[in-house]
Amino acid sequence: MRAIVFVNGIVTDYTALARWVAPDDYLICADGGTAHCLAIGRRPDVIIGDMDSVDPQTLAQLQADGVILERHPRRKDMTDLELALDRALRDGATDILILGALGGRLDQTLANILILAQRVWPVPVRLAEGDQIAEVLRGGESITLSGPPGSVVSLVPLSPEVTGIIYEGLEYALSDATLCLGSTRAISNAVKESPATISIRTGLALIVQTTAR
Repeated sequence: MRAIVFVNGIVTDYTALARWVAPDDYLICADGGTAHCLAIGRRPDVIIGDMDSVDPQTLAQLQADGVILERHPRRKDMTDLELALDRALRDGATDILILGALGGRLDQTLANILILAQRVWPVPVRLAEGDQIAEVLRGGESITLSGPPGSVVSLVPLSPEVTGIIYEGLEYALSDATLCLGSTRAISNAVKESPATISIRTGLALIVQTTAR
């Protein structure tokens, strides 16, 4: 089961957002992310959070329609997004996609992106925005890129060093390269031929790619 988690970020293109959501996805809204789910004509399965960003009448109507509300106190140690991810795992998600997580406050945007690297998640956890998707690559892992030839792909180091970086099928090759935190050397590469892959030996890296859907 794939779970979609809607977050209370800024969405400027609901048509693009809707393309990420399939009819059988399990829909979880992190508090104000409810508005994004409703804006694409879908009803959430679960709304979770302190409920400070959703109209009370909307909540009451959704609850009457069978939507599960999981309320938490405003003073808590976890963000609504983190609560939503844990709920998705408890409910049996085998794949999680985060939508509506960017824009607005810079601290929240960064936290929403970096939550991908917060722990070793037991299932794939990705974040999508427009036609881009981001996921974390850990030492000893590889990723096959889903974008077509010409699509943009970037690697952003999240650990002090990322070693043993190997690109296959990308325009600008890397072979057993090492990049340090803050390096921009691996920004804006491009898929040369499919399938293209990225692998690393040690460290933690954020991979952002443009996809074809």
